[in-house]
Amino acid sequence: MARAAALLFNPLDPSFRADPYPTYARLRAEDPVHRAPWGAWLISRYAGCVALFKDPRASSDMSKSDAYRRAREQGLVDPDEALAKTPPFLILDPPDHTRLRGLVSKAFTPAMIEGERTRIQQIVDELLDEAAERREVELIEEVAYPLPVRAICALLGVPPEDHETFKGWSRLLSQAIDPRPAQPPEAIEERRRAGNAFTDYFRALIAERRKQPRDDLLSALIAVEEAGDTLTEDELVSTCILLLAAGHETTVSLIGNGVLALLRHPDQLRMLRDDPSLARSAVEEFLRYDAPVQFAFRTTKEPIEAGGLTVGAGEQIMLLLASANRDPAQFPDPDRLDITRSDSRHLAFGFGIHFCLGSALARLEGELFFATLTRRFSELGLRTEAPPYAENIVNRRLAALPVELR
Repeated sequence: MARAAALLFNPLDPSFRADPYPTYARLRAEDPVHRAPWGAWLISRYAGCVALFKDPRASSDMSKSDAYRRAREQGLVDPDEALAKTPPFLILDPPDHTRLRGLVSKAFTPAMIEGERTRIQQIVDELLDEAAERREVELIEEVAYPLPVRAICALLGVPPEDHETFKGWSRLLSQAIDPRPAQPPEAIEERRRAGNAFTDYFRALIAERRKQPRDDLLSALIAVEEAGDTLTEDELVSTCILLLAAGHETTVSLIGNGVLALLRHPDQLRMLRDDPSLARSAVEEFLRYDAPVQFAFRTTKEPIEAGGLTVGAGEQIMLLLASANRDPAQFPDPDRLDITRSDSRHLAFGFGIHFCLGSALARLEGELFFATLTRRFSELGLRTEAPPYAENIVNRRLAALPVELR
C-alpha cells in the first residue's frame, strides 16, 4: 500500500483547520491506517472506527498510553490537577464506566431533557429577538454560546449570574482533549486553574443542594442511588463539569457549523425555511457533514490488528470521526449537504458504550434553534467569505461567524 506523505496529516496547519476534508479523503483512499509523525495511529474509514469503538482492547483511558506517560515525564500533565484525580466517566473503561454512567443515566433521563423543551425554546426566542434588533450579529458569541450555556446551567441548577464565569472556564477546559504538544505550558496552567475553580464552585453548590434540594439535575444526581451505590462527591463534581463543559462546547460548534453550511448551500436553506419540520434531520446532517468533535482517542491494551496492520500494546489511536462521516462506503455522495438524508448513522456522538450521554440535549437545542431561525428570518447573509476557526484541534469550532439577519 502506498504511504501518504509523512506530513499529510497536520491538525496544526491553518489550511487543515479551514478545510480538513480533502486530507481525510486522501487518508481514506491512500492510507486508512496511517502512522502520524508523532506516533499515533489514525483510523479514517467508517468501518475501522466502528470496529475499534466495539473492541474492548481499545481503552478510553488515555492515562494508560505511552504518550501520556511521556507527557507526564515532560511536565505536560499535572497529576495533582483536580480533574486528573477523578476523571469523568467519558474517559473510563468498564466496570468503572458502566457503574458511573448507569448512575448518571438514572438522573439525566430522556424525560428530563424533553421536559426542557419549553425553556430551551424560550432561550432561543430571547436570543433571536435580540439578534433581530441588531440585524448584524456575530453569531458565535451572541447566540451560539449563550444558548447551550443557559440551557445546561438551568438544567443543572446553576444561578444565572454565574453563566459568564462558566463560559470562560469551559472554553479553557474544552482544549484539554487536544493532543498535549498542541498546548503551550501557559495554556496548560490556565486550564489547571479553570479545572480547580470549577471543582471548588461545584463543591460549594453540592453542599447547598444537600441542605436544600431543588427540582434540578444536580439535586437529582445527589439523590441517585442503585443497589446501595451512590456518586461520591468527587464523582459528582467531575460529572457536572463534563455535562457543562463538554455539553455546551459541542452545541456551539453544531450551531456555528450548521449555519455556515446552510449559508454556503442556499438550496438547503430554502428547503429548511419552506419546511421547518426538516430541522431534526437537518441537525443530523450538520453533525455528519461537519462534525463538532473531529477525533476520538483510544489506547491499545494489547496488540490489535487494524486494516491489515498490527498496532502494538500501549499505542495511541485517533479515530477520525469527521473522516468516517464522509466515507463513501457508508454515505452515498458524502461531500454533498443533504438535510433530507435518511441514513444518518454518523459517528459525531461516538458509538457503543461511550455514545454521548448528552446527545439528546444537543439534538433538541439544535432542532429548536434551526427551526426557529429559518422561520423567523426570510434572509440570512454571510458577512465574510472565510470566517475564522478557533485553534482547538479536536473540537471544530468557528471563532466568529458574522451574519446579517432580515
